This record gives sequence, structure tokens and C-alpha cells, in this order.
Amino acid sequence: MQRTASMIRMSKLVTLLLVLATFVPAADLPTKKFLNLGAIKTMVAAAEAEAQTRNVRVSICIVDDTGNLLFFQRGDGTGFNTIEFAQRKARHAALYGRPSKDSADQLKNGNLQVLAYPNAFPNQGGLPIKVDGQTVGAIAASGAASEVDEAIAQAGIDALLKK
Repeated sequence: MQRTASMIRMSKLVTLLLVLATFVPAADLPTKKFLNLGAIKTMVAAAEAEAQTRNVRVSICIVDDTGNLLFFQRGDGTGFNTIEFAQRKARHAALYGRPSKDSADQLKNGNLQVLAYPNAFPNQGGLPIKVDGQTVGAIAASGAASEVDEAIAQAGIDALLKK
């Protein structure tokens, strides 16, 4: 009898704990923003439109916050070197959280250390994609003049953030 009463109390306690566990707010868990397919398509469409407006052919690359490839498109008639250049510009921007131009400027000012940084690519055209102050990825273009590559990448970001 006492054992049965003890089992009933134990089952009530377990039930109560399970019910309380369902009310633990999800806000206690960290949330992370990321680039989904819709965001990628929005950026690519805007970048392509900007390239067409400027009458240039480029390759476009989008990476996640760790520099891993999410999207790549080699434009018609672009050089094979744009494949690697676009990816490296984007990876640099994602990993360092700043435009690849920053490293190009450092190099231009004589800072050779930038050449030793892992995954650094001192060439303009890669931009970090920041949401709420956090880098969620990066976009880069390659194939036109470096400042045009960056403007094309910026058009993609602007479309995503609706600037």
C-alpha cells in the first residue's frame, strides 16, 4: 500500500516536471540568423541586374558566415580566374567581417603582413552581409574592375536589406 502511494507520488512529480519543462521559453536558447535560399536568390537577382546595367560580365559568389560556399555562378564569357577570385573575396569578407578592400588598402599602404593572414585576399569586391550587427555571410563579384565588382556585390546586399 505504501509502495503504491509512493509510486503515485513519483508519477505525479514526473508529470509535473514534464509539464513545467514544456514551458521553458525558447528565448533561453541562442538564435542565429542565416542566409536561406530566398535571401540568396534576392541578392543574386539584384547583383545580376547591376552587372547588366553596367554592361559587365562577372562571376558571383555567396558564402555563409564560415566562408563555405552557398552559391556560385560564373557569368558568360568571364575568365576562369574569376571562379577563384570571387570565392576568395567572399570568403575573406565572411571570415574577417569586413570588405576585402580593407586588406587591399592595407597592402597598398605597405602592410605586407596582410599576405600572411589565413584566407585573406587583398582584392576589392567582397562584402560581408551583416544583419543586426552580425556577419551572416558574404557576397562577392569578380570579372570587372574591382570597384565595379564591389558595387555589384553591394547591390545584392542592398536588395536583401531593402535599402
